[in-house]
Formats: sequence, structure tokens, C-alpha cells
Amino acid sequence: MVQDKDGQRRTIALLGSSGGNLRSHGGHDAAGMIADVRRQVHAAGFELTHVQVVAAQISMHSAAEETPAELFSLVNGQVTVTARGTLAEVNRAAAALDVEIAEQVRAGTVDGLILMSADPTGTNAATVAAGVEQGLPATGTGGTSVATAQQMGLNVVGASGTTGTTSTTRAVAYVSALARYWKVRYRPALGGGGSQSGHTREAAWRRISIRGIMVGSIPAFIALALVLAVSKIPPLAGLSDVFDVLMAGLPVVIAAVAARKISGLDEVGLVAGAIAGILAAEGGILGGLAGGILSGLLAAWLIGKTLAWRFPATTANIATGAVAGVVPGLIVYYLLAPVTNWLGLAVKDGIEAALVFSPILAGALAGAVIWFAIIGGVYHAVILPLVLLEMGQKGHSFFGAIDMVALVMVSLGITLANVIKPRTSGERALAGSGAPVNFFFGTFVEAAYPFMFGDKRVFAAAVGAATVGGAVVGAFGVEATAYVPAFVAPFIATSAVGMVISMLTSMSLAFVLTYLINLRAIRTSRRSEAVPV
Repeated sequence: MVQDKDGQRRTIALLGSSGGNLRSHGGHDAAGMIADVRRQVHAAGFELTHVQVVAAQISMHSAAEETPAELFSLVNGQVTVTARGTLAEVNRAAAALDVEIAEQVRAGTVDGLILMSADPTGTNAATVAAGVEQGLPATGTGGTSVATAQQMGLNVVGASGTTGTTSTTRAVAYVSALARYWKVRYRPALGGGGSQSGHTREAAWRRISIRGIMVGSIPAFIALALVLAVSKIPPLAGLSDVFDVLMAGLPVVIAAVAARKISGLDEVGLVAGAIAGILAAEGGILGGLAGGILSGLLAAWLIGKTLAWRFPATTANIATGAVAGVVPGLIVYYLLAPVTNWLGLAVKDGIEAALVFSPILAGALAGAVIWFAIIGGVYHAVILPLVLLEMGQKGHSFFGAIDMVALVMVSLGITLANVIKPRTSGERALAGSGAPVNFFFGTFVEAAYPFMFGDKRVFAAAVGAATVGGAVVGAFGVEATAYVPAFVAPFIATSAVGMVISMLTSMSLAFVLTYLINLRAIRTSRRSEAVPV
């Protein structure tokens, strides 16, 4: 059993419902809301021992007795739906559970209460009354319900409304109030990961991942590339203005993604990052990245401080989102934007200089190393950021073309060869599932891995085809993007003809070489089987 510094057990009961206003602030996901509370309870060194949460399919403000509902409680330590039916039926089950929890409170096995849009005069009446008798500290959200419990004599040590809050920040507010009352040191568990207990106490800076931020931002860059391609159609040339708007918004997207991931505060981090990104837009993609990272770090720190200073949860949310957005945004706007903008241009100019020096050599080299980069885990840390940096400058990318030609099309060629001339029927089925994904979505280059790793000659064929395809990309000076269907890539490229030739070259070479390797392996196998023992 978890104990605090005084050797006393700190056990907590969570009571409440999906709420009225709460339902639009996370209450629609009762299981997730409970999990967020449990995570913060564990982070403080406490234990959540009782749960009684009524979840209706609509807001409690408009719910009727026949509204479908569920009752969530703890069964063998797991959050479980223990009753389903109409709201009237679930409320009766909740009232019975409330009586059981009240008995535990009177027995001294519960040390604190969390009220989450609870009903102190109805389904939670017994436990609230027992809490009053035992003098238990309680905290919660839901202005009316918490005020009612306080009027009944409950020792409310922290209270707030739900407007502007999230499930995460409410959970932090609940546990902060109890930890402060018990004089227990508590650092909120924010961000992903966690142990079996479902929480993590890692510092916000450990959640900084350029790879994760860039991957999360890819849809915005693909939208940019698609608008650019469509704007080349004469009747739709007016979309070039839309392209300019999207280009200007890319730093905002990156900043929002970065702040949300690093802060671990969901909507609060997202809003803070968006504010920082708007102010950091002059600094380009790298300016948005810097603003988002700073915003996420500041938001994670501010939410803990504001709650420690006894701000209501709503006020803490609003203050955190606003300040964590404006301050980093102003830092980038006035100090870092010239530097980040220069760095972005330097990357673009460096790639262009390499292509001017020897476009064929640059393309061949990029094609030769890209398979080793993706297999070695370097691709998402180096190549992908280069693709997105280039696209953030002009809407298309040299490395984006290399990605499509040297990875996607090579993988397509290898899998097609194994569909037509497989060594076994199992290989045909495996290749058949991967080839369409590469062609129609451009995202499953790993489909070639079983064949590449199973035969070094196929691996060598992949690298060779990628090298030749990359050289053709350089020869035509093609720039495009990846993560789009193969048949769309030429329309996005700076040279549709050059892109088609490059794609066909690498795919055909990978296909022919793999076909011949498989053919030879099949013949060798048949000859060995024909030799008598």
C-alpha cells in the first residue's frame, strides 16, 4: 500500500458523473477521464481505491430518466463498467455503490474525496455525509455540486468550475489540492509513456522529439503540396493564393504540435503553441519549432505553479495557455526569428548548391544512403526534417523526390517482383499486401524488408536501384514530395516528365533485379531437390 512521509495511507475515492458542462470538456470519455485522475493520484504517491462515476450519453443538463447510461467503478483494480441501462437504473446501482463507499469512509479506509460533477444530495449523498462525519478533505469541479457539498459541511480544500479545463488539467488540480493539504510533494505526470501504474514523472524537456514533432506535422505539408499541384491546373490557378496562406501557416502547425506533445496538456498546450506559432511565423519552420518547444516547456511549468498558487483550475488553464503562448512567441518574434529564418534558408541554399555542383552525383549519393538511413533510424531524425524544411521554403523538395523514387518505388518494384515470381506462395501473399499500399498511399516502404533482409542480393539490388533512380532525379533537377500516392507524385513535382522517368527507372530496375534473383534461387532449389541422396 502506498504511504506518505508520515507512514499514513493516503487512499482516495473518486465520485461523480459525466456532467452537464463537463461532458463537452472530456466528460464524454468517462474511462479516459478516470484514467487521467488515476495517473495523477499515482504520481503523488496516493492510491485510487474507489470509483463511482455515472456516464450518460448526453449532457446531464438535458438527460432524462430513460437516457442510456453506464456506471464505472473499480473491480480488482481495473476501471470497469458495472451497470448499463437507463439513467434511472444506473443511478440506482450508483446509489447502492455509494452506500458501500460510505461504509469504507466510516471504517477509515478512505482518506480523501474527489468530486467530479457529483450529486451530493442524490447518488453521492451517503459518501458525502460520511465524509462530513470523518472530516475528510475533498476537492472537485462542478460549481453547483461542490458548493452544495461545502454547504453540507464537507471539508473542501480545492474547487473550481469546468469551463476551459481538460481532463488532464482537472486531474492535476484535484491532486494538487490534496497534496497541498497533506503537505506532500507532488509533480504532475504529463505527456505520454508511463509505467504499469499508468503514469510518468519525466521532465517536460525529455519529451522534446524533433522526429515526433515533424511526423505529427506531415499532414499540413501534404496539404500544401496538393494545393500546389492543383493550382497548376489553368482553371484553378487562383489556388496559388491559398498556397501562400498555407505556407505562412506551417510554423503555426509545427508550434502547436510541438507544444501539445511537450506540455502534455492537450488543448491547453495546443492553444499555447498556436499563439506562439502565430508570433513566430516570421522565423519560418524553425521559428515555429523553437516557439512550440519553448511554449510546451513553459506550459508544463506554469500549470503546476498556478495550481500550487491556488489558482482555480479554469483560471490556471486560461493563464497557462495565454502566457505560455505569448511569452515564447515574443521571444522568437523579437530575438530568434532572424536566426531561424537564416538557418532555414541556409539549408535550402546548401541543397541547391550541391545540386549545382553535381546534380547527378548529389542524387546518386542521396539515393544510395537513404535505405541505410531509414533502416538505421536516421531517416526521421535527418531526412524527414530536411524534406519539411525545403517544403516550408518552396512547397516541394529534392529529398522528397528522392524519398518517392529511391524508397517507395524501389519497394514497389521489389514487392511486384515477388508477386509475379515468388520463391514461395507465402512470399506472394506477403508482397501482395504491401505493393498496393506503396502505389496507392506511398507510405509502406517496409513491405520490402522481408525480401531485403532475407537475401543480401535483393538488398544490394534495392540500394543499386535507389542509387540509379536518385541520379536520374538529380539529372532532371526534380523536386517533389513523399507520403502521397505514386500516381500523384508527378503532378506535385517541378518536372512531371522527369519525375515519371525517375520513378519508372528505380521501380523497373528493382523489379528486374529481384525477378532475376528469385528466378535463379528457384532454379537452384529445384536442381538441389532433383539430385538423389
